[in-house]
Amino acid sequence: MRRRIVMSMLAGVFLAASTCLATGPVSAASLPGAALHAPVAAPVTPPDSPVTPPHAPVAAPAEFGTDWHDPLTAAPATSRPHAKSCEVTLAEAQFRDFTPYRGTYAPPGGCGDRWSKVVLRLDGKVKGRQYDRLGYLDVGGVEIFRTSTPEPSPDGIEWSVEKDVTRYSDTFRRGGDVEMLIGNVVDDTYTGVLDVKVTLTFYAEGRATRPAATPDTPSRVLTLQNGTLTTPRNSERIVAEVYATGSGGGCEEFWYLTVPDSAPYSCKAPGGPYREVQIKVDGRLAGIAEPFPNVWTGGWSNPFLWYVIPGPRAFDVKPIEYDLSPFAGLLDDGRPHRVDVSAVGVPEGQSGWSAPVNVLVWQDTRRAHVSGALTEATADGLANTSSYTPGSPERLDTVGGHRLTVSGYVDTSHGRVTTTVRRVLANTSVHQWTDGEDTDGLRATWSDDQTVTVDGRGTARTTRTHRTYTMDGATTLGPDGRLRTVMRLGDRAAVDELRGGRRTAWSRLDDTYDGDATYTADAPRDQRHAVGRTSERYALRGSDGCHDRVLVTEQGALTVDHRYC
Repeated sequence: MRRRIVMSMLAGVFLAASTCLATGPVSAASLPGAALHAPVAAPVTPPDSPVTPPHAPVAAPAEFGTDWHDPLTAAPATSRPHAKSCEVTLAEAQFRDFTPYRGTYAPPGGCGDRWSKVVLRLDGKVKGRQYDRLGYLDVGGVEIFRTSTPEPSPDGIEWSVEKDVTRYSDTFRRGGDVEMLIGNVVDDTYTGVLDVKVTLTFYAEGRATRPAATPDTPSRVLTLQNGTLTTPRNSERIVAEVYATGSGGGCEEFWYLTVPDSAPYSCKAPGGPYREVQIKVDGRLAGIAEPFPNVWTGGWSNPFLWYVIPGPRAFDVKPIEYDLSPFAGLLDDGRPHRVDVSAVGVPEGQSGWSAPVNVLVWQDTRRAHVSGALTEATADGLANTSSYTPGSPERLDTVGGHRLTVSGYVDTSHGRVTTTVRRVLANTSVHQWTDGEDTDGLRATWSDDQTVTVDGRGTARTTRTHRTYTMDGATTLGPDGRLRTVMRLGDRAAVDELRGGRRTAWSRLDDTYDGDATYTADAPRDQRHAVGRTSERYALRGSDGCHDRVLVTEQGALTVDHRYC
């Protein structure tokens, strides 16, 4: 049977996790995946003529060899201002086990203590045999980066990740301890040592650069202390960010495939696959969110899907954001308040979710104390229904969702400011599998709609964000021992900013990944005869400009690289 065959190939593999990331045995290329009815991945249909010439064609090999193109994504590079810069090395280490790298950080000299931008860059290399690993990077106790790693070729690969970390400027102005971990296993079988270097580049303020001290950059960056939060008494805006990932806990890495006890499947959860990440303040529900369905680079039983193009967000795990400004009036009393984050739907007593919290605070610099009140906190009952239909294939239909509205005000030096946050979540999925899970799959959609209205000085500013995540795929083990996985992933977002009812800024993101890969299961690496075609189109348009790029690979060779607009 598929599950037994693939797990016997990779028994004992661990997905790395930190001391703050729950750890546990995970065979990243062995757990179940995909949907029975998913179509074969279709070629990306590009827009009209590219504005730059296409990538020079590369002849694809007949099958995967011992080397392939270095990992890359179609996402835009992090923009950098034309200004004086200073670089600091945060970490430089070779990860062989679960020993964290520890060092110290000091602010750079020569670029001042206020920056127009701060860019983090990770450069990594690995060769041999290794599996996907999950990692984190803390500075002064603040998690500024979470990532996973690509799986290497025998000949070796190199990759890099960049991230705009300007929002953590308050942390960077102070010296502090640095801790980084990409937990790893190196032995006679898993030989890949993860060699990484992480730097920060600071760009000084100048006449042509926007200073970091803007409404987009918080005054303070805080962390929880023993599960409690104490904010400055003049906090006007408060945003919590949570790096929530299901990982390291067996089936919770694949939470979207779990089924109730009544269904005959290897990954169980009494409430089925619906997950929701909640944040509470003093026991009161303050925020809800759909978790992103991360797929790491060994996922869905088929690492050949991800050798060159990873799934969306795999190398730069984005935090969930919760606007807690309606609670500012309560939090500004100078006392510690309990803050709890949990993933709804995780079986009781089971590990597998990590959710470290950073709290970003904007202060009213003209007042020592800002008073206010929470005026509304209304939640509908959480909806979660899973219906199992026995047969061949077995089938589980799930529908879930939740609504929350919170509102509150603060009396600031520039008048009363009222913040209202409305968030609506919805999830539908169809999971089908055959006896023995030789064919196994999922078609699912998650939506997360949020409207934040800030009313002050007689003008309402509203930000509307509509997020949609999709997963549609199928994994099948044929009678000839050939395992095929077909996968389509989508990460989409529409954001509109309005002032006085008129749109002042907007953006539209559509990041779509397609893959179709086949190899011989339960065979030595050099006898798998693997083939695969993968593609990604990352399209981002809006009032700040346009980025549109298409990548296509075949058997690990990059065959198309088109850039548009």
